[in-house]
Amino acid sequence: MNQKSILSSIQEFLAKGSSQTIVAPVFIMMILAMMVLPLPPFILDVLFTFNIAISVMVLVVSINTKKPLEFAIFPAVLLVTTLLRLSLNVASTRVVLMEGHNGTDAAGKVIEAFSEFLVGGDMAIGLVVFAILVVINFVVVTKGAGRIAEVSARFTLDAMPGKQMAVDADLNAGLIGEKEAKERRAELAQESEFFGAMDGASKFVRGDAVAGILILFINIIGGVSIGMVRHQMSFGEASDLYILLSIGDGLVAQIPSLIISIAAGLVVARVGQGDDIGTQFSKQMFRNATPFYATAGLLGLMGLIPGMPNLIFLVFSGLAGYLGYTIDKTNKATGAKGSAELDSEIQLAMSGSPEATWEDVKVIDPISLEVGYRLIPLVDEKQDGDILKRVKAIRKKFAQEMGFLPPAIHIRDNMDLKANAYRILIRGVTVGACEIYPERLMAINPGDVTRKIPGIEAMDPAFNLDAVWIDESSRDAAQAAGYTVVDSSTVVATHMSYILQTSAHQIMGRGEVQALLDHFAKQHPKLFEDLVPKLLPLSTVQRVLQNLLEEGVHIRDMHTIIETLQEHGAKTQHFSDLTGLVRIALRKSIIQGIAASDEDLNVLVLEHELEHVIAQSQGSMGQDVLAIDPALVEKLTQRLEQAAKLQAQLGQTPALLVPDSLRVPFAKALRRPCPSLRVLAHSEVPESKPIKIAQIVNAA
Repeated sequence: MNQKSILSSIQEFLAKGSSQTIVAPVFIMMILAMMVLPLPPFILDVLFTFNIAISVMVLVVSINTKKPLEFAIFPAVLLVTTLLRLSLNVASTRVVLMEGHNGTDAAGKVIEAFSEFLVGGDMAIGLVVFAILVVINFVVVTKGAGRIAEVSARFTLDAMPGKQMAVDADLNAGLIGEKEAKERRAELAQESEFFGAMDGASKFVRGDAVAGILILFINIIGGVSIGMVRHQMSFGEASDLYILLSIGDGLVAQIPSLIISIAAGLVVARVGQGDDIGTQFSKQMFRNATPFYATAGLLGLMGLIPGMPNLIFLVFSGLAGYLGYTIDKTNKATGAKGSAELDSEIQLAMSGSPEATWEDVKVIDPISLEVGYRLIPLVDEKQDGDILKRVKAIRKKFAQEMGFLPPAIHIRDNMDLKANAYRILIRGVTVGACEIYPERLMAINPGDVTRKIPGIEAMDPAFNLDAVWIDESSRDAAQAAGYTVVDSSTVVATHMSYILQTSAHQIMGRGEVQALLDHFAKQHPKLFEDLVPKLLPLSTVQRVLQNLLEEGVHIRDMHTIIETLQEHGAKTQHFSDLTGLVRIALRKSIIQGIAASDEDLNVLVLEHELEHVIAQSQGSMGQDVLAIDPALVEKLTQRLEQAAKLQAQLGQTPALLVPDSLRVPFAKALRRPCPSLRVLAHSEVPESKPIKIAQIVNAA
């Protein structure tokens, strides 16, 4: 049976679910059995070697993990490896005390090698080396790793609400799907469990270090006593023999323990989730030549001091200087290449001056995103930019929620913008702009943060909430303080999603209307043929759909909209009247967007006398304008705005209920000062929907 067949047989065995459930219990039982069953020296050698191999393997895996959760089993590995070392200590102690009088090889070749070769067979040197290893392991590595695990567990637990809010915000903005949201929530829960388990598992490592010290002294005292009493050895002979054996036994356990402790420290001390430690080290240490030049200068000065090992210092000074020169040369070459490419483009543009043609007339994009040059990596997929992917998700979510497909969003760089700025345009007009910092994170204050986080003050561009730009290292502290922390790409994507939602009526052009009608005409061709252009012109249908979108009503139910337009198109072709009739037909959908089916409809209403006066004054000015004194309009708007804020604070969608004749003028008057307030007509409330008056508003 060759080597490949043996390896394939092992892989096939481990791949079976039943074998995976058996291996772990059997391994644990074997470790426990080592504590009570006597083991021959050869088996001890095998197990000591296995213990060292396991610790090295764990260290290598820890170095190559890109984020802690890739090694989520590590707390359990810590427990098992600690238990393995303690079991080996018990087994080796038994052999040392029973067979130690036969010589330094009585407990196996591994212990003999550690006691003879590593410390030169000198018990004083052995004790010093062992003490130093214990101090390094117990005081430095284990204590530091335990503290990091404790703090990480605390901050991770405190930051969970903020991280969950960020996931919900991405889901609501259409940046992620429901499946990805579930995966991210599960990852957050697993992350808190991991750091909590690491906090507890670090106590095993500390206990193992303490146990190593105690076992050493127990072995020395017990071995010397047995050698003198049972084997008639002198104190000097017993001390030399048993202390060396005890030191070898201690070193065999302490070195794997130190390796495991270092692995634990590397796992919990990781910052960043994109690369392994080696890649991060090379990227962050060798990206700037200045530190190497400074090091070369300092080492060179020290190498010129008389009495110093001049050659060694000067060699390392030269090496540091060479590395700095190489890094500097590489950085300059990269910059020169980019500059040369830009110069070639300018020369190409200036080389010829052809006559102007119609090709020079550019059509304005329906929707576009322009970015400054420092934001280009966010929109360049070759540089791991994810804006393009997010834009696709935004368009898909918009189409599902609003009922029509928006035009493609064109993204381009604009050298006239500030380096960190971007702007969103609809048909060439800027509707949103902001300045962001790709290397930082935005911490948004939802209104209930417990403490302020230092950083660059800003405003969330989508919802005008107070925010601050922070470093990556402050993420956990900000989330623990109650901030919602998002990266710069999420800021742009959320802003874009908000702009599309609030500007849907501007996006709905003639082409979008025709494409929408053509899409639904495939299912009911006769229905749409009778409407456009026989009954209503396309422009009237467009204005009706735009009115609905401007008032926050989706147009997913095109069947009901078209049937209503067909029913009333012969009587009136005024788009405002038709919009009101369509709203009545869609009343259940409109009300469902304000209050759930099992909830009362909480509304604001006008004082009866005020409502009567306004209704009487509408006859002279037409139904689209509030025909009352402008001062009264301003005062009434302020009262309604205050009432709407109070209703929103109670978790209710602000809604004003007015007579049918007043709905349009109130909707137009309140659209700008109070965009969140929904204006409803009495006929738009289904008879089965209970109404609860939240507040009566007057202008006094």
